[in-house]
Amino acid sequence: MNYKIVTIPGDGIGPEIVREAQKVLEKVANVYGHNFTFEKVLMGGCSIDAYGVPLTDETIEKCKSADAVLMGSIGGKVGVSKWYELPADKRPEAGLLKLRKSLGLFCNLRPAHLYPELKNACPLKESIAEKGFDVMMVRELTGGLYFGTRKTEIVDGEEVAIDTLEYHDYEIRRIAKKAFEIAGKRNKKLTSVDKANVLDSSRLWRKIFKEVSKDYPEVTLEDALVDSTAMQLVRNPAQFDVVATENMFGDILSDEMAEIAGSLGMLPSASLREDSFGLYEPSGGSAPDIAGKNIANPLATILSAAMLLRYSFNLSEEADAIENAVEKALAQGYRTGDILEEGVEGLKLLHTDEMGDKIAELIG
Repeated sequence: MNYKIVTIPGDGIGPEIVREAQKVLEKVANVYGHNFTFEKVLMGGCSIDAYGVPLTDETIEKCKSADAVLMGSIGGKVGVSKWYELPADKRPEAGLLKLRKSLGLFCNLRPAHLYPELKNACPLKESIAEKGFDVMMVRELTGGLYFGTRKTEIVDGEEVAIDTLEYHDYEIRRIAKKAFEIAGKRNKKLTSVDKANVLDSSRLWRKIFKEVSKDYPEVTLEDALVDSTAMQLVRNPAQFDVVATENMFGDILSDEMAEIAGSLGMLPSASLREDSFGLYEPSGGSAPDIAGKNIANPLATILSAAMLLRYSFNLSEEADAIENAVEKALAQGYRTGDILEEGVEGLKLLHTDEMGDKIAELIG
């Protein structure tokens, strides 16, 4: 099979971790007889430096022409980087929001899986970590507070900031369908998270999820409030399987899930539209403090590449091969610095490129 993948290395550690994911994809192509072609484009701070904007129209068009997009990380350190002296709509993150909207990427998938080998990195008490967990967050990505009308103005002599949380029924319906489809392929349990006791948008969210549930009778739907869910994720994360929620709640809860899974360096993500196209990226940031030192953990990006194969190319066997290789590497004691436990015998510290080499070696 022939596929075109656009890569967006981005800023900070982005180029280092994307390099390793591309290395692994090239090994998959070689083992399984595929042809992956890669085209690199700029977005984020590097694009500001080169073109004066975080995302160019040319980059958008190149992404649209691809079968999938693999991204690293964008941005720098707020308060330090020169990029954050610019107006908000010119900063690196504005490019990412614009790209998601331009490509119609309304559905974000972020799996949080606690590997047995990393249970000691989990901040939860041992009795909880011992059980392990595997939760899929389904987050609506192009609506809600982040995309609503906003303004700051002077009213009666006082400065007032206004952000608008707005959802249309079709936006909720399409994310609900995705969530039910994913739950149907897992353990057939879906938790819909909202704030229906306060927000009109959440009451509409809950209503539409109940309507859509009629088309998926094999999936059990439960409703939960966002504050309760935040507490339950640290009390008993294993009770959840698929969790679906709106944009801002999903942003917050998925970061909580990342923390209890032990390291952001282990969490991949996928942003999908209604067809097979998707953008795949690690859940962590650009980590400018360690950029260029060859010590970043590339596993989240490599696992994002596995999601790319699974969701955009429908290559489940190849995706399994990458995920199995990661599990083997961890089981054999290979670690980057962020997941290395001090004083534990048998662990082997690897640099970024060495970890990429190891995963590629374990494929096929």
